[in-house]
Amino acid sequence: MRQAEITRNTLETQITVRLNLDGTGVGKFATGVPFLDHMLDQIARHGLIDLDIVANGDLHIDAHHTVEDLGITLGMALAKAWGDKKGLTRYGHSYVPLDEALSRVVIDLSGRPGLEYNVDYTRAMIGTFDVDLFSEFFHGLVNQAGMTLHIDNLRGKNAHHQAETIFKAFGRALRMAVTPDPRMAGLMPSTKGSL
Repeated sequence: MRQAEITRNTLETQITVRLNLDGTGVGKFATGVPFLDHMLDQIARHGLIDLDIVANGDLHIDAHHTVEDLGITLGMALAKAWGDKKGLTRYGHSYVPLDEALSRVVIDLSGRPGLEYNVDYTRAMIGTFDVDLFSEFFHGLVNQAGMTLHIDNLRGKNAHHQAETIFKAFGRALRMAVTPDPRMAGLMPSTKGSL
């Protein structure tokens, strides 16, 4: 089973992420940031990844440290769970609509961290959640997971819909990228021989 558990403690946050890449999409979240929990549930459900995340952060300041550090910790757990990447599909992509909103996410488990994040939210806040924090989340994730990630919101008028399409598409693209390819069994999906 491709599973991982990572605990990361700093003076600002204490976070534990447990995940199973071969799960059924079951999510349990206690981050203290309700809208983030809702988005993480999209990754679990649409990625068919079991995720159990507990975070305690300095929310009396704001949600920045919690959201960024959660991305970091999730990226560490993903890298541990998929191991050397032999036999994986490596690439994943997804387009996901939600009413008027449409987002595209493309992933390469390249070993090279890189984020292209092209999202123009229609408002700065979704409830009490600052949408700027989503880019911090994904930066932390790609840096630790060693993936190249392209996120493009192609259209949308409702910021909640924009965010939800991004996280759903990320889950589906991730599922594709981490799926074993039986024709690549035991082989590295790279002409370099390593990722």
